[in-house]
Formats: sequence, C-alpha cells, structure tokens
Amino acid sequence: MAREGNLEAPTRHPLDWRNPDFYDESKCFAELERIFEICHGCRRCVSLCQAFPTLFDLIDEGKTGELDGVAKADYWKVVDQCYMCDLCYMTKCPYTPPHEWNLDFPHTMLRAKAIKFRQGKVKASEKFLASTDVHGRLAGIPVVVEVVNAVNRTRPVRAVMENVLEVHRDAWMPALARTTLRRAAPASPPLSQAVAGERTPGKVAIFGTCFVSHNEPSIGVDLLKVLAHNGIPYTLVDKDRCCGMPKLELGDLDAVAAAKEANIPVLARYAREGWAILTPVPSCTLMFKQELPLMFPDDPDVQLVKEAMWDPFEYFSARRRDGLLKTDFKRGLGKVSYQVPCHSRVQNMGRKTEEVLKLIPDTEVQTIERCSGHAGTYGVKKATHPVALKIGKPVFKAMAQHKAGGAPDVIGSDCPLGGHHIAQGFEVNQLGAPRLMHPLTMLATAYGLT
Repeated sequence: MAREGNLEAPTRHPLDWRNPDFYDESKCFAELERIFEICHGCRRCVSLCQAFPTLFDLIDEGKTGELDGVAKADYWKVVDQCYMCDLCYMTKCPYTPPHEWNLDFPHTMLRAKAIKFRQGKVKASEKFLASTDVHGRLAGIPVVVEVVNAVNRTRPVRAVMENVLEVHRDAWMPALARTTLRRAAPASPPLSQAVAGERTPGKVAIFGTCFVSHNEPSIGVDLLKVLAHNGIPYTLVDKDRCCGMPKLELGDLDAVAAAKEANIPVLARYAREGWAILTPVPSCTLMFKQELPLMFPDDPDVQLVKEAMWDPFEYFSARRRDGLLKTDFKRGLGKVSYQVPCHSRVQNMGRKTEEVLKLIPDTEVQTIERCSGHAGTYGVKKATHPVALKIGKPVFKAMAQHKAGGAPDVIGSDCPLGGHHIAQGFEVNQLGAPRLMHPLTMLATAYGLT
C-alpha cells in the first residue's frame, strides 16, 4: 500500500447512519483502531485540538509505546475530546478520500458518539445543554429574562450549575435577549426592488439560528440593516427551529433527523422560490451545506437547500463581484483582529469575511486561522472549559498583537460564541480589553447603520 499522502481535494462519503452496523461497537472500535494507528504514525494534527494529544499520550505512556498498549476502553477518552470542528479532515489529513486509506476521523468520532448516545451513556446535563430550542423559549419574556439573567450572573447559582449541569462556574454564558430577532427585525425593502446578479439571487431568506434569534438578535438586526442598505429584500424563515448541530455533536442522530424534518420542507420552499438562504452562525450554515446532505444524500430537498445556503459574507462577496454591493462606508474600524471559525474554514469558500472587511477605508484587518477552542458546549463544560482556554491561547496571543503595531481596536469572529470565548481569553490572559464586535456589526458600523 502506497504511503504517499493524497494530493487531491478531500471528498466526503455519505454517512451510513441508518445501517445497523453503524451502531455495532466492535466494528466501530475496529475502525477506530485502524484510524488511530494511521494517526499515530503521522501526528500531523497534534496541534488542532485535544483529541490528538489525548490519543498520542495514551500511546506514548502505554506499556508498549504503540497502540496495542492502549486499552480499548480508553478509546472513549479520545472520542470525548472531539468536538466535530472538521479541521483535521478538511485542512490537515493527507489520507482522506480519494486516498486508498479512506480516513475520516471526525465522522468516525461521530459514529462512536452515536453509539454512546444509544447506549444511554450521555449525561442528562449534556442533553440539556444541547437543547437550544428549549432555552430559547424563555427569550423575549421580559420578567422571566431579567430574573434568569440576574440569577445566572450570581456566583452561588453558578456554583450550583457547575455541580448539577457541569457548566464551569467561570465560563462565559450567553444571556437571554429581552426581545427576539423576529420582533426586532426592521422592515424589508419591497420585493419589487430585488435585483439578481450573475452569481447571486436578489432576495434573501434569513434562518435566524438559536443563538442570534434568542440571545443576540442585534447580530441579526445588523445583517438585515446591511441587506436593506444594499436594497436587498429579505424575510425571516417561517417556523425555524434548531439546525441540529448541537445534537449532532452529542451523537443524537435521531434528534438531528427530527430537526431536519422540521426545517428542510420550509427551507426548500424558499429555495424553489429563488431566495438565497443565509444564516449568521457558521455552524448552522455548515449543517445545511455539509452534514445534512451527507446524512440524507438521496433527499432532493436537502440537496436543494444545500445549493441555496450561503454564509453572509460569502453572499456579500459574490454580490460585490456582481457589481451590486455598495461601498459607501462612512467610518473606518481601525485595527481589527479577526478569527476565522473552524466551521467557516471547512466550507471551502475562502476568507470572504476578510475580503469584505478589507473594502472598508481606514481599517487594517489581521486574520487568524486557528481554532478558538470554544466549540459549542465544549467551551463551557466543567471538564473542558480550562482545556478550551488552553487550545485558544495561541489565538488570543496572536490577536492581541496587531500586525499594524500595538493592540487591536476591535476583535471578532463569525462565530458569536467563539468571539465571546476569545474575549474571555483576552481577560484571563491579561491581554487588554479591545471592543468585541461581530463582523456583521463591523460592516453595519462601517456603513453608519448602528
């Protein structure tokens, strides 16, 4: 068998999650062993996350110094450290398909997580943290929001949460919004103004996402303001629910399928009517662009939604190439340190946020391509919050020293959770306190819309 790495672009096989063999632990462990053996001989991904150092430490500290010295039960320690960022597959691994070794580390980890979930070994606290729709039902209820947010900020309650929900008492946690995105959304330009370009539809449907809809609707409002400023009609998707990414990371594939059954028929209608579908959170965009199409490769509506789905800055960049994006910016942003989230990087669209932000005069953009360490619930759990800060430390330090000299004026990430994690990393490591701003808010600010 040849040992040369694959030089072609990685391809993805559909996820055979409905096959009973998918949930056979012995067969899964045989595949884990095959993959771990290859990873042990390569070690190219050691700096990406904690899964690989965990694996290599188990091997190096074992009786033989090889994989055969690691107990099979310890394989779960590696699985538990994988948060499905997909970077190893899309940016590092030389043995992904079409290479004959056919190595898919993240989806093998997902298979193991799905087995663990079916075996009833996932804690109730983890299930609750992944139930973002449940949390969001409280948003927009003024008295409830004030009480919940005030209680969650108190140290005694955070200590209880750490013991009961296993949420680290020092981890940043999102507050519930006083109003929802749907209620706060400004009026759209009329549909009669829609102008399609060669590359872009002229009207946009917004899939709000749990976080933006219920925790930080200001991000979504800024997106809508930018669309309106550019004369692009928009609407908010009817009856949207969680995209399913938190459940995917947990291994609850039946819940992912249920979310798909709720969202895809609605989104497919917008796609058929010629709307571009945008989501302001990269993980949600990736869910519709990659994970659901791989889980449901024969569902035409899933594939239709995939083709209609855009990252906001991917859309704005294409709009610019169509000659339809305004550049009448009113103010510069100064020195910006911007982090590209993992779930943006693996969409293979390039640095579209950087490309658009660089259009703004009096703005120096420094881009960091490395994981912040947050990774959804991983960054807030008692067991992994310190690890998440350790993973993100190189990002915090790189962002703190701007290439233009001195500290940045503004920091941000397309992933709002990752952005807050970075801001906390600045605080913990005493790297200063630049303004945290989502890139969509940066763009709206540059246009003079906020």
